[in-house]
Amino acid sequence: MMILLPNSTDGAWASNAEPLEWEQQSPCEEGILPVIYYSVLLGLGLPVNVLTAVALSRLAARTKKSSYWYLLALTACDILTQVTIIFMGFILQMAILAHKGPHAFIHTVNVLQFATNHASIWVTVLLTADRYVALCHPLRYRMLSYPERTRKIIAAVFGTALATGIPFYWWLDIWHNSQPPTTVDKVLKWVHCFTMYFIPCSIFLATNSVIICKLKWEKQVDGHHRRMGKTIAMLMAVTTVFTVLWAPRTCVILFHLCTGSTNKDWRLHVALKLANMIAMLNTTVNFFFYCFVSKTFRRTAGEVIRSCSPFCTGHGQPPNNGGFLHSALKPLGLLESVSL
Repeated sequence: MMILLPNSTDGAWASNAEPLEWEQQSPCEEGILPVIYYSVLLGLGLPVNVLTAVALSRLAARTKKSSYWYLLALTACDILTQVTIIFMGFILQMAILAHKGPHAFIHTVNVLQFATNHASIWVTVLLTADRYVALCHPLRYRMLSYPERTRKIIAAVFGTALATGIPFYWWLDIWHNSQPPTTVDKVLKWVHCFTMYFIPCSIFLATNSVIICKLKWEKQVDGHHRRMGKTIAMLMAVTTVFTVLWAPRTCVILFHLCTGSTNKDWRLHVALKLANMIAMLNTTVNFFFYCFVSKTFRRTAGEVIRSCSPFCTGHGQPPNNGGFLHSALKPLGLLESVSL
């Protein structure tokens, strides 16, 4: 993509009056700390998510379990979020272009960012529903859940997410919008809050509550019960962390809707900066949940690392195939048909 120079007179660029107006209206500047934070988050989180994606793809191919495909799709969404939001949004637009760029490019990036957000959250909803059916209706789950069906559902979610991201082409930036939100902007922000936070979190609360009650009522043997407990702990961690990390950003958007123009309020800009920084942590934490809960995932991730290491024997292959066969054939404690 060819990017014009900032001093270009092309009409696609924002006028020179906009940055001056921004400087006069708000004393808040971008600052170097957010740039450093997002650079570190991208530099550490992107390799971790790529490692997670490779490990999950191996497990999905070996076991043919639907849950691995949902986790793989969620990891792909985390990677896309880091590219479209952290890199293209925060680093490229804010730090490099300083909000000066072709309007079409900026608004197209908005579409990609919101589409990625929608895909990420609703894949998580699908994972929660999958765990609910697996634990509460195991016989029906064995009939309905298989990899081909799961991949079609995931593809449909990604396509729907892209379609629902198109209206956000007209999203107005809270930071630099000096006028009160218009009717279209209000509708978009309310839709964003409900589709990205309130509705998914309500589903998380309902399904997780039913799962916990189901486990309490059932009388199971200790070993099987512990495996399901680890599964529920991982699911609760993923959904709870999302709810907590995205709550500040949702509150700031709602505050903006209630108070109108907040362009001159530097405190809101600081709050929104912190809220965005907190929300982006959600793209890097799932790897540690998987490692903590699943011994199989830890082993597979180790295989991926060893296969990429020049110090391994056999030209990058793991030195011992026994662990490979054992991890492939051993019943999984994280993603079994009725656990995860």
